[in-house]
Amino acid sequence: MKETVFTKYHIENGAKMAEFAGFNMPIEFSGINDEHMTVRQGAGVFDVSHMGEIWVKGEGCIEFLQHITSNDISKLYDGKAQYSCFPNGKGGIVDDIIVYRFSELKYMICVNAANIDKDWQHVLREGAKFGMKENVNLENASNRMSQLAVQGPKAMQIIQDMTDEDVLSMEYYTFRQMKLKGMDVILSITGYTGAGGCEIYFHNSDSDKMWAELWKAGEKYGLKNIGLGARDTLRLEKGFCLYGDEIDDTTSPLEAGLGWITKFVDGKDFIDREFLERQKAEGVTKKLVGIKLIDRGVPRHEYEIGDENGNPIGKVTSGTMSPCLKVGIALGYVPQSYSKVGTAVTIIVRGRALKGEVVKLPFV
Repeated sequence: MKETVFTKYHIENGAKMAEFAGFNMPIEFSGINDEHMTVRQGAGVFDVSHMGEIWVKGEGCIEFLQHITSNDISKLYDGKAQYSCFPNGKGGIVDDIIVYRFSELKYMICVNAANIDKDWQHVLREGAKFGMKENVNLENASNRMSQLAVQGPKAMQIIQDMTDEDVLSMEYYTFRQMKLKGMDVILSITGYTGAGGCEIYFHNSDSDKMWAELWKAGEKYGLKNIGLGARDTLRLEKGFCLYGDEIDDTTSPLEAGLGWITKFVDGKDFIDREFLERQKAEGVTKKLVGIKLIDRGVPRHEYEIGDENGNPIGKVTSGTMSPCLKVGIALGYVPQSYSKVGTAVTIIVRGRALKGEVVKLPFV
């Protein structure tokens, strides 16, 4: 298994470790519920150094990115980030991504850890079609960069205590190249918890200093280590997709409720545009929905979703007992006819058809 630059600290702090995307990652420290509520109410730090970073540079990078991503790159300005995806040419999704614009000639793409190699090969294949004629330069910097996500309502105050620059006024989905305690960083305000906070990208060589300085600044705010277990429950409460569960090579962005990152603007000839335009016009046959249980129970990945009589209509993609709501919540695909908010459904939990209903996302 691979390790991040912070693995030694996780082990020292008693983390429950397990393999994730080929990395030895911390799943939990003090317990998922405790860590979850820490992020909702205070501040927690996630090691997300397993994520990947791909640079796209050169005179043709805007045209190239317009081709390989679903969202409209032309709407970006320097210091702006954008959620998007790579359509796969078969109606599915290679990966969901975040694109950062540094300048008209320089962009960075953050990709999921499990998809780094797949995404890199995809970008190279598509880049080969553009590279010689459009001057697009590609670089996979994943092994040279680390990333920490500091999340929660107190997160940005911790970062503010590490710099003289005003970071408290930074807007959602913007970023800044700056210094934290003398270290060059990219400070990004995107988030995968819905609790506020930031991501810090930096050189691997600064990892020990970054770890020490972050904990020094975070001590008075009650900063805690947070594992991937709570990261999953936090994103699920907000209805955020996880690649491999809600989205994959067989699901379209329109089915996953990601029509808002699928832009059919003039001049944007992106992969799968024709297919997705047709799907939008004709309507999807299945749709990702949020389900809240009425009966007591915990829905899990791959549990069957039934109609109100228990007849199978779909499957749960992600599910948990919501730490905030204290009820079972789930995401899953159902036929379009069952996707309306308020529709009565069931989830089969250990042989029992538990009553639930389709609800508007996010759950909290």
